[in-house]
Amino acid sequence: MKQASRSSLALFAAALLLAALAAGCGGGSAAARAGGAPAVPVQVAVAVQLDVPRRVESIGTVQAQRSVSVKSQVDGIIAQVHFQEGQEVKAGDALVTLDRRPFENALLQARAALATAKAQAGQAAADAERYSHLDQQSAISKEAYAQYLTKAETTKADVESRAAAVANAELQFGYTEIKAPISGRTGQRLLHEGALVKANDNNFTLVAINQLAPITVAYSVPERTLDEIRAAAAAGQVTVTVTDRNTGIKRENGRLEFIDNTVDPTTGMITLKALFPNEDQALWPGRFVYVVTQTGIDTAAIVVPTTAVQNSQTGSSVYVLKPDSTVELRPVKIARTDHDSTLLAGGVKAGETVVTDGQLRLLPGAKAEPRAPSGAPLAGEKPAAQPNKT
Repeated sequence: MKQASRSSLALFAAALLLAALAAGCGGGSAAARAGGAPAVPVQVAVAVQLDVPRRVESIGTVQAQRSVSVKSQVDGIIAQVHFQEGQEVKAGDALVTLDRRPFENALLQARAALATAKAQAGQAAADAERYSHLDQQSAISKEAYAQYLTKAETTKADVESRAAAVANAELQFGYTEIKAPISGRTGQRLLHEGALVKANDNNFTLVAINQLAPITVAYSVPERTLDEIRAAAAAGQVTVTVTDRNTGIKRENGRLEFIDNTVDPTTGMITLKALFPNEDQALWPGRFVYVVTQTGIDTAAIVVPTTAVQNSQTGSSVYVLKPDSTVELRPVKIARTDHDSTLLAGGVKAGETVVTDGQLRLLPGAKAEPRAPSGAPLAGEKPAAQPNKT
């Protein structure tokens, strides 16, 4: 029994010794960590001062400024077509000639009827003049003289009616020569020589003409940008740039021409239209384009990558890397965000280095070791290639 007690005491003493040794080792390790913590690897970027344009981006559709479906205004047979498909035409150019013979005959008949009416009117006027002398001498009854006056007036009105018929026949005859109502580019030729056309029939379009220069781009912007765009437009500061999604062709000479008079309540968007000269016809009706509406420029703005900004309930902040390789958590005031860049209204100066990646492992005053830059593009710069992270 005494032997067992001595063994138990020996084991208890050994356990206390091991615990003391372990505690001593642990305390030394903590002290070592406190005195020489390794630097945290981070990615950084330099805050720069730039002139940053204020932009609203959209997707738009190219539209012909004017588009006309050419139709016949009279019934007839196509005698001759004067244009080729895809041809550039000017307003007033002949497009189609109809068979004129029926209209020539109608015009001749109208002119003959007018000549007959004029002859009858002349005779009736002469009779009224002759019988007026007899009426003055009371050699004719008042009723008979009144009949001569009525005939003179009736034949005169008939002349006017026949003259109007001649004018209408001439107008119909003129419609046999179908001319381009606007300048532009012709589309497909839908009817050919010998085809019968009907007046103003939706099923009988001869050709469509689209005006390609100048040309319009229609697009929609969120209603929250409306006031800014209207103010810039009133000041003459709005410029519109479009880029073709397929070819990459870019045009920067757009002029804002139209702001719709209502916001679509279902989408919260409002329609705008910009006009482009398009002399080279690079913009084509029906194509989709990227649209950038510039409303002004923020001059001398302090710009940092958006990844450098941390947001919390207390506000926005960034880690600034100081010359001694320690970091400072600094509150900042955000002016606005532009793609992958953030414009600051205060808190950071141009030339200071900010941490863009690795903030979760940092505390104020900790040492940081800059690694490869984050590559986040600053406003007005092309995106750089992202480094490989291991």
